[in-house]
Amino acid sequence: MKGEKIRMKDLAERFHEVGVVPVVVLEDAKDAVPLAQALVEGGLPCAEVTFRTAAAEESIRLMAEKFPEMLVGAGTVLTTEQVDAAVKAGAKFIVSPGFDPEIVDYCLEKKRFLILPGCISPSEVAQAVKRGLKTVKFFPAEQAGGVAMIKAMAAPYTGIKFMPTGGINAKNLEDYLSFDKIICCGGSWMVKGDLVKAGAFDKIKELTAEARNLVESIRK
Repeated sequence: MKGEKIRMKDLAERFHEVGVVPVVVLEDAKDAVPLAQALVEGGLPCAEVTFRTAAAEESIRLMAEKFPEMLVGAGTVLTTEQVDAAVKAGAKFIVSPGFDPEIVDYCLEKKRFLILPGCISPSEVAQAVKRGLKTVKFFPAEQAGGVAMIKAMAAPYTGIKFMPTGGINAKNLEDYLSFDKIICCGGSWMVKGDLVKAGAFDKIKELTAEARNLVESIRK
């Protein structure tokens, strides 16, 4: 159990280190490897592959196999069956859009990966605290009150950190990362679907590098 806690702490430190977690939607698994390469070379060796498409599981497997140094996880996880599929494919973390007690408890029982449930209210954060979680997702960030809402919830829940996702981009990233209770942000502006479909991986690499440089300038 002690080793597991250390491992979870290490994962949290890696989230803080990257600053931005690219939120990826892949329609075709053939794009997984070149996309992962662009992210790694751009300086963000991390991806949250959303289970919004049939290609998600295979994409996670390919990324995890080809780039073992990457922090690859699964997003938009809605069932325990998806949890099993994602972890079997190589996902190191699971992200759910809302706080689903069944999914959270199932992941905690497994003790092999990090679960980041979506929380946008004090009541949901309270449920996370009760279960010993240290980091939660805040989604949809901009629509749910942005940094102001996170600061308000962080005040009573001093031991919790947040990963806001939804409406975050290069223009407002500093607003979020400047608050010390935000461990990292989820964003898709560097991995937009049209760029992936067009095979514009050089452009994705460029945007990823810009995002990485922005993170470093904010947290210097």
